[in-house]
Amino acid sequence: MNILRGLGFLALLLIAAGESHAAGLTIGVVAPQEGNFANLGAQIFAGAEGKIRQNGDTIVRVPENCEENSGGSVADALIAAKVQVVVGFLCSETLEGALPKLKDANIPAISVSVRSRILMEDALKNGWPFYRLAPSDRAEAAKIIEVILRDWSAEPIALIEDGTIHGRELTEAVRNALEEKGLKPVFTDTYRPGQEQQIGLVRRLKRAGATKVFVGGDRADIAILARDAAAEKIPLTLMGGDAMRAADQPLPLADGVLAVTLPEYAARPEAASVVEALRAAGAEPEGYTLPAYAATEVAIKAAQDAGGDERPIAQHLGGMPFDTVIGPVSFDAGHELTDNPYQLQQWRRGSFVAASPPAE
Repeated sequence: MNILRGLGFLALLLIAAGESHAAGLTIGVVAPQEGNFANLGAQIFAGAEGKIRQNGDTIVRVPENCEENSGGSVADALIAAKVQVVVGFLCSETLEGALPKLKDANIPAISVSVRSRILMEDALKNGWPFYRLAPSDRAEAAKIIEVILRDWSAEPIALIEDGTIHGRELTEAVRNALEEKGLKPVFTDTYRPGQEQQIGLVRRLKRAGATKVFVGGDRADIAILARDAAAEKIPLTLMGGDAMRAADQPLPLADGVLAVTLPEYAARPEAASVVEALRAAGAEPEGYTLPAYAATEVAIKAAQDAGGDERPIAQHLGGMPFDTVIGPVSFDAGHELTDNPYQLQQWRRGSFVAASPPAE
C-alpha cells in the first residue's frame, strides 16, 4: 500500500512538474505550490524562472509538500526530467529524502531557505551535493555577538527575550558568547510578549543601569518597548534580530531602533534592472524572490563552467565567487556562504538602512 501511495505521489509530481522547453540547461526548481507555504513557494518560482527565462534555459517546476518521506519522490521527478542542477527547497524534510538520490544522479542542489546545521553535517558526511544560499542557523547569533562586542563592549548591556524557543535560544547564544569574553550583562529577563505596554520592564532596565538592550523578540514588542522608554524619558538603545523584518504594525517602529537582519536586496542599486524586469512580469521582488534569482545565477554559471571540463557541476560551486543580484556569493569548504549576510540595520523614516559603527 505504501509503495502504491509513493508511486501515486511520483505520478502527481511528474504531472505537476511543469516544464518550459528551450535550448541550453535544464534547471529544476523545487518549492511549495499549495498549502501554508504556497506564497513563499511562489516567490521562489518567480525569482528562479525570471533568470531561467532570461537565459533561454529550461525550467522544470517540482512542487514540495514539506512532509516527511516526500523527498525521494521529488528527486525521482527531477531525475526523470533530466535536470542538471536544482534550486529552491523551502523545507528540510524534502532535502533529507531527496539528497541521497540526487547524489547518485550527480545533481547538485542549492537551497534558499533551509538553515539546519544537522542537515548540512549529514550532507558533508555523506557527500551529498548540497549548497545553501541561506545563512546557517548560527549566522544570526554570530553577527549579533560581533556587533555587541564591537559597538557595546564598554556599555551597560541588558539581554531580554520573549520566552519563545527562537528568542530564548538566540539570546542564550549571545549571553554565553559575551560571558566567554568577560562581558556580563547588567540585566537579563524573560518578558511577557504581546502586551499593550511594557513600562514596568523599561523601568527595571533603568534601575539596572542598562543603556543598550538586545531583545530576543518580535518587532511589535520592540516597538512597544521603544515607545514606553521614550515616554518615560529612559534613554535605551534597542536592538533586535531578523524577526524585525516584519510589518510595521500595529505600532510603528521608532526611528533609531537597531536590528541585525538580512538586507533588503531589492534596494541595491545593482539589482534595479532585475527588480524592474520582475515587476514588469508581475512578480514583486520580496522574500525569497531575489535569493532564488541569485541561486539560479549561481547554478547557471557553475553548469556552464562544468561544460568546459570533465568535472561535475558540484565541483564548480565551491571556492569561487559568483556575481549575483544580491551581491557577490561564494561557498566555503562546508558548502556554506563564505560571508555572513546578516547586517546591522537602523530604522529611519519608514525603512531599515545600513547602520554605521559608532565613531571612536
